[in-house]
Amino acid sequence: MNAASTYNTLRALADSWGLAVMALVFLVLCLWPFRPGARAEASEAANSIFEDENDGE
Repeated sequence: MNAASTYNTLRALADSWGLAVMALVFLVLCLWPFRPGARAEASEAANSIFEDENDGE
């Protein structure tokens, strides 16, 4: 197997399966905040900027 053949094989793999993997990762990252257990984490993150360093004491 020469270098050009390896390149063409890897390019074809990236063109087909690479696109599918990137689309799947994109969908997972877009839907991650909407999962059922994320409400508490999102609320904590949204309100963390209003907490003072002395609020926990």
